[in-house]
Formats: sequence, structure tokens, C-alpha cells
Amino acid sequence: MIKYGFLLVMFFFSLTGNAQIFTDLEKTQNPVEWEASVNKLDSSRFQLIIDGAIDTDWHVYSQFTDTNGSLPLELEFLGSESSYTLEGPTEEGETFTAYSEVFEVEETFFKDQARLSQTISVTDSNINFVKLILKYQVCKEVCINEEKYFVFNLHTLEGEVIKDYNEFENFSTELENPKQSQTAIEDFEDEEKQDLLTIFLLAFASGFLALLTPCVFPMIPMTVSFFTKQSKNAAVGRRNALLYGLFIVIIYVLLGTLVTAIFGADALNALSTNVWFNIIFFVLLVIFAISFFGAFEIMLPNSWANAVDRKADRGGVIGIFFMALALAIVSFSCTGPIVGTLLVQAASEGGLAPILGMLGFSLAIAIPFALFALFPGLMNSLPKSGGWLNSVKVVLGFLELALAFKFLSNADLVLQAHLLEREVFLAIWIAIFSGLTLYLFGKIRLSHDSPLAHISSGRVLLGLTVLAFTIYLIPGLWGAPLKLITGFPPPMNYSESPYGVGYMKGGQNELGELPEDSELGPYQLITFTDYDAGMAYAKAVNKPVLLDFTGKACVNCRKMEERVWGEPQILGKLQNDVVLISLFVDLKEDLPKNEQYVSETTGKRVKTVGNKWSDFQITEYQINAQPYYVLLNTQGDVLNTPIGYTPDVSEFEAWLKEGISAYTR
Repeated sequence: MIKYGFLLVMFFFSLTGNAQIFTDLEKTQNPVEWEASVNKLDSSRFQLIIDGAIDTDWHVYSQFTDTNGSLPLELEFLGSESSYTLEGPTEEGETFTAYSEVFEVEETFFKDQARLSQTISVTDSNINFVKLILKYQVCKEVCINEEKYFVFNLHTLEGEVIKDYNEFENFSTELENPKQSQTAIEDFEDEEKQDLLTIFLLAFASGFLALLTPCVFPMIPMTVSFFTKQSKNAAVGRRNALLYGLFIVIIYVLLGTLVTAIFGADALNALSTNVWFNIIFFVLLVIFAISFFGAFEIMLPNSWANAVDRKADRGGVIGIFFMALALAIVSFSCTGPIVGTLLVQAASEGGLAPILGMLGFSLAIAIPFALFALFPGLMNSLPKSGGWLNSVKVVLGFLELALAFKFLSNADLVLQAHLLEREVFLAIWIAIFSGLTLYLFGKIRLSHDSPLAHISSGRVLLGLTVLAFTIYLIPGLWGAPLKLITGFPPPMNYSESPYGVGYMKGGQNELGELPEDSELGPYQLITFTDYDAGMAYAKAVNKPVLLDFTGKACVNCRKMEERVWGEPQILGKLQNDVVLISLFVDLKEDLPKNEQYVSETTGKRVKTVGNKWSDFQITEYQINAQPYYVLLNTQGDVLNTPIGYTPDVSEFEAWLKEGISAYTR
């Protein structure tokens, strides 16, 4: 009855002319302020986000509210059938439910703030914009029906609220320079493919090294011989051996899939700058290295191997699968450290990298089994098992030990403890690779090594290669850039002599007095690590800003600085034509209590300096990857399309020139 009474009142207002009240309200009140943004999830998937700030005591009805009550919110995505698809329903932020005495139903609504997010998958690579219409009802004592128009730019990752319908309808679906935007898409996809290809090749090489260990290598002739002799005929034997290789691949790929499913695409990437994660992994790699040196064996419980062996005796396809699983378990003492290292490195890339990494690793192990099963005569060319297999393990131990100090260096860089500066790191690596050189030349023997009557030509060549690499490292102690290992040691400005050997750090140098709140960065570039201070200086000297989102433990950031920034044509522009602001997203220094806040974008509490710059990057540019470069004018406006990791010097130079020219026009 209440509902009908309400409708009668509305009818009375319409007869008496008092309905004008509602018209006036619509004209004079704007109870919701809307904003739009875009997050790029990968090369073809985007998250469209709409945020609304709702005035006090007003509320907006949810899309899931009871249709027998007030009007539910409605989203109309234009072009979703031909250019992109929606992944699942539109998700909502926090909503509230209350009983409506007017409509006698439970109603769901937003109050204070509303958030809507929709993930889309682009099917047309030429699409540049996504347009949608938002229809909703906002109520207080009265209700107003509203319609808002949104345009999302998938290239600049920006969203815009369009108030005028005609402007919205005529909004171009092409960028001003479609060719440039298509090039940007292709560059992003090429970079992504290159990263995955690198992971795959690294994993394949790691699998080949694991194949040459005493836990795996002797299994090749034994396993192939077993299948060829136990089968009814040669064809069945070859089929079973091929199945064996296939199951090896499946087992390791399942492991990569499990890591991705448990941790998600970005969880381990976030851990890559975590101090405790890096310290723990440093300890693990040292333990792995000592194990490879023969001090002890890292093995899975024997009960696991025995249980799997019993399953393998069943024969048939299931038996072959369990034989492959038995190989993975029995060889764990050799392959476990390699797999562990590889998984963490791959998972830090996020996405499909762990799966692709395990695919490459397992293929390197499985291919020989299949190859020798198809051509058994090739086994005669295999070297005999012997002491050289133990030597492979020891070489891997030295490599694990060297890599371990990279993780310890990450922790030291994030903490800025200066305990493992560049010179100390290089001295440790020189000692490790000197030890490896002596081992390869037979000057060092470990307890499980066989007597070495002579040194093979292959071992001599490998020893000379390691010796040359060791000698190459030595000048780095006095400031040589060492571009071959860029990204592994700490940066050149994180050292005992950050401004060159014999240079005493002080307030005065050959550049003159440093500007306030600045410091010397790579190549003695004047660098600001605070956005406001850098922008104020840029206004004072009337120069554009190169905004550098970076990290203390960011490998690709160091590669850019040492391989690209140091080139004369780039360095000159960085010194003379721009103001450099480097914002480190992994600094653990706590912000003052009065400067800490809860991010409106992520909903997380911003407590450290690194959190602040990371949130700033996500909020302003809708991306959280480093390195990331943005050219700005002195008002903070973007001069050209921001870029990420760009190892091509000429490409980076062209991008710099474009932004600097846009500033001077």
C-alpha cells in the first residue's frame, strides 16, 4: 500500500505542476562526480575503472538492486561485439543493502563512493578507444535519473568523462597518429615476446645443464634401453620412450602452472624487491651451491620415490607416467636447485613465464630421451659416465654461488645499507670465478672428484673463457662500466667511489654547487629524488622534465642507465636539455606519520617513500612497471607517449628529441 501511496503522490505533483521541483533539482544539483581510468593487464587485456564521489546523504543504486524497487544502474558498452569482449560481469566496490518501505523490497546501493570495474579483452588490434554509457538513479529525498558518457584511451591509459552527448557521439575512434599508435602496440608486443623468449632460452640452457649432471645423464641409455628391450617390438619401444619424454614435459609444465596458479601473475614480481625474500633466497642458493660442491645431497623423501616406483611397475601409459615422475624425484638433488632458481627468476616476470620456463627446461631434458629412442645407434656417440659429470655439478655450484650474491645485493640496495657496494660485489665475483678457473684447470679438487690424469681440450677452453671473464671484471673495481654484466652488480653510483676513484664527495665538484634537494646520479647527472623539488627546479631553469620511475633492485633500470644513458648522444641531452627526476618505487624509508595515507587507487596504505612513488605512478599513468620514462613540461603535462625499457639507443634518442622539441615549440 505504501508503494501505491507514493505513486499517487507523484501523480498529484504532476497534476499540480509541482513536478517542476524535480526538474529544477536535475538542473541545479550534481550529487555525483565521476572519474575514469584504465589499467593495462597485458598486451590485449585492459581493466576499465569508473569511480564516483557521492555527496553526503545521497546514494546511487547498484546494477544488482531489486528491479521491483528503484532503477538499477546500467552500463552500455559500445563496440563490445566487434572490437572487444567483456570478461565476466562488471564488478562493484562496497555496496550497502536496506529495506525500502516505499517499494517493500531490499535495495542495494552505493553511498559516499562508487566503484565499477570491467576487464575487457581486445579482439581488434586497431581499436584505440572504448566508449560506454552509464545510466543510473541517484536519490536523497528525491531521485534523479542520470546518464554519463565515458571514453577510455587504451594507449595513453586515460579515461575521460564526456558531458555533451553530441561530443561523445562524434568522438573519433582513431588516434591523431594511428601509425604511431600501432607502432607502440607492436613495440609493446615485441618487448613482451622478447622477454618470454629470453626466459624460454634461459630455461632450455638450464635444462641442458641439468641433463649433464650425474643424476640425469646416466638415465638416458638405461631408460632408452629399457623401453626398447621390454617392448614387443622396436616401434612400440620408440612410442613408449616418446611418451616418457612427453610425460617429463607435462610434469614440469604442471609445476610451472601450479606456481602461477598459487602466486598469481604478479605476486612474485612484487616479492622481487622484498628484503626478506631476497635474503632467504640468497641463503637457499648458498645451500644449493654447497650441495653441488659435494658437502651433502638435497633429496626428497625416499618414501616418495618408492611409492612412485611401485606405481611405475603397473606398466602401460600410467606406468610410463610414473617412471617419468620417478626421474623427476630421483634426480631432484641435481635438478631441484636449478628448477628452484629458474622458477623464481621466471615467476618474477609474471604471467606465463613460469609455465614457459618449465617448458623450456623440460624439453631440454626430454628431447635426448626421445631422440635416442628413435635412433638408438646415436647412444654409441655418448660420452661414458664418469668424473666429468661431478665436474658439471661443481661448475653449477660456482654459478649458483655467484647468483646468490645478486639476491643479497638486491636486499642491500633496497635497504641502502651500503654493505655490499659495487667494489665488494665485484671482488666477491672475481674470487668466485677465480676459484672456478682454478678448478677447471685442475688446481682445486673436491672430495667427490675423481683423479684428473689430464685436462680435456673442452675443459681447457671453458677454463680460458672463465679466466678471460674474471680478468674482464677486475677493471670494474676502479670504475669500468662492465656492460657485459649490466644489471647484476650494484650501479656505479652505489660504490665507495661513486664519483670516480680519488674523488672526495662534498658539496662542491666540477659541476659546481649542487641545486638544493638534488644529488649526483649515474654519470654525475644532477638528479632529484623528490617530484615537487624537481618540478620546482625545472620551472626555475625552464627545462622539460625526464620523470624516471625506477627501483634500487631493478635490473632493467640499471641496464638502461649503463647501456643507453652513457652513450654520448644520450648523455649530452640528459646533462643539458632536461631535469632528471628519479623516483624509486622500492625505497623502504618510512614517510612521516602525517604524510601517510590510504591510496584511492589501490585501497592500500601508503607508508614508505617507495609506496608513495609507486602509488603516484599507478594513479597518474596507470602502470606499475620499471623502468618507465615520462617527459613533462613544467606544468606536469605529458609531452609525448611515455616509454618503458628501451635498450635501442637510437630509439631512445628519437623519443628524447621528440619530447624536447614538443617543449620548445
